[in-house]
Amino acid sequence: MKIKQVILIGLLLPASLVFAYLNGRDGGSQPIAYNHNMHVQENDMECLDCHVYAEDGARASIPNVELCRDCHEEASTESEAEAALLSYVNDNRRIPWRQINVVPDYAYFSHRRHVKLGELDCVACHGEVGEMVKPVSEPFQEVTMDWCMDCHEARNVSNDCYACHR
Repeated sequence: MKIKQVILIGLLLPASLVFAYLNGRDGGSQPIAYNHNMHVQENDMECLDCHVYAEDGARASIPNVELCRDCHEEASTESEAEAALLSYVNDNRRIPWRQINVVPDYAYFSHRRHVKLGELDCVACHGEVGEMVKPVSEPFQEVTMDWCMDCHEARNVSNDCYACHR
């Protein structure tokens, strides 16, 4: 290995470790301290009120200012989280939510298949999100092939490779 490569690795490795630590799964934060409990428990909202494509689309959708504006055109509380939301709504800027649940590119996943056709409740994969007062910062369950196959087997659903790998 050349000396330049050793020096470069010596500089980049510590920097990448610090970056990974600060932006890790459990270290990353959402731009707004979204309180699912308040929306679900106190305001009697359903998952589909915000994640509008969870029943009919491949992806559930992460709500943004267009949807939030319907209820939050103006402040209804004095919370810092709502003030942060209103800054996005009033400036018509997209909220840069950090995606938590990621399905690998080599696998096909459809919310419609699981929610509508498979009649799975959101909590089966996402846990009791409706009870959370802090924003989701890590997946309830890591998406692995074993986890998916165990779930399919338990529900007597096909584990044919081509059902998920296209």
